Amino acid sequence: MEKRFVITIARGFGSGGKEIARLVASKLGINCHEHSILTLASGLSGLDRSHFASADEKLLKPSLLSSIKETFSIDSEGRFVSNDELFGYEAQIMKGLAASESCVIVGKAADYVLRDVDNVFSFYIEAPRAYCLANVMRKMDVTEQEANELITKTDKYRADFYKYVTKGNYWTNPVNYDLTLNSERVGKENCVQVIVDYVNMMLKKGE
Repeated sequence: MEKRFVITIARGFGSGGKEIARLVASKLGINCHEHSILTLASGLSGLDRSHFASADEKLLKPSLLSSIKETFSIDSEGRFVSNDELFGYEAQIMKGLAASESCVIVGKAADYVLRDVDNVFSFYIEAPRAYCLANVMRKMDVTEQEANELITKTDKYRADFYKYVTKGNYWTNPVNYDLTLNSERVGKENCVQVIVDYVNMMLKKGE
């Protein structure tokens, strides 16, 4: 794979999508970016990383859906910075990464942000609720009820975030992605291989 390329991975909570993303990156010998984007955006903007983490958490509270510009973060000098502006820094980082290296980017509506960039391959990882529940209960040491609430809350946030960023598209729309994979049915290792094989195939197709 001599051409530069980017793999974006969206995932349902508990589906194992983040692990799959890391395994794909490891198999291809490239970086996997998720939380590192917050750190890079902080460096670009000069704002503390906590503002970006806070914006990720607060960007789409119910009150904000109807009035996004009313919510702000405050930088180290006491200046107000809109959450739109904070995400703009993250989008700049994602575009910069796509222009400088082959990598995997997890979440953050990366498929949409990079929609006009060549050699971007996007995947959505999901699994049945029971499978996701079992994963969350095991990894986070929580009860089934707590796991269920976490999945519901997190997936709703991701869906609302994607809808806002894309101005109306929905997160699970299969048209947004090259492939949608069921991690329980396919298996994590096989998901990794399918993604790698698909990217290889598409890069060769473009030669």
